[in-house]
Amino acid sequence: MIDLFLYNWQVREDWFEWCQSLTEEELFAKRTGGMESLFQNLVHVVDCELLWINHLIQEPVVYEKRDAIQTLEDIQAYSDFTKTVTKPVIDSWNGELEDQVVHITGRNGNVRSFTYGKIIRHLISHEIHHIGQLSIWAREIGKKPVSSDLIVRNYRCGL
Repeated sequence: MIDLFLYNWQVREDWFEWCQSLTEEELFAKRTGGMESLFQNLVHVVDCELLWINHLIQEPVVYEKRDAIQTLEDIQAYSDFTKTVTKPVIDSWNGELEDQVVHITGRNGNVRSFTYGKIIRHLISHEIHHIGQLSIWAREIGKKPVSSDLIVRNYRCGL
C-alpha cells in the first residue's frame, strides 16, 4: 500500500512537468469541478497530504511559504517539502500503526476518530481522484493527459 505513495508522487511530478507547457491562462483558468483550476488542484493535493500527515505525527509542520504560492515552481517546492515530512511516516509504516487511532477536532468543535490506516488510504485515493480531474481538464483543452497507468510504471525506485 505504501508503494502507492511513490506512484502518486511520480504521477504528480509528471503533472508538474506537463503543466510547464501551459500558458498561465490555461494553468489558472476556472474550470468545472475539482478545485476549479489545474493550479489549485495541485496545491490542494499537497495541502491535504501535509494536513493529514500532521495529524498522524501529531505535531504541526508548517510550510512557511504556503501563502506565497503563486507559480508552478512554488507548488513543486511545496510538494518537495511535504514529501520530506511524509516519507519518514511511510518508511516507518508497520502493521501496528494500521489500527492506531487519531482523534481530530474539527473547526466546528466536533471530534472525529480515524485509524492511521484509513488516513493513509484516504491520502492515496484522494490524490488519485484529483489527478483524474486533471486528466479530464487536459482533454477539455485538447491536450493529452499524463498517463497514470500503474501497471506500466516503475514507481518502487527513485524518490
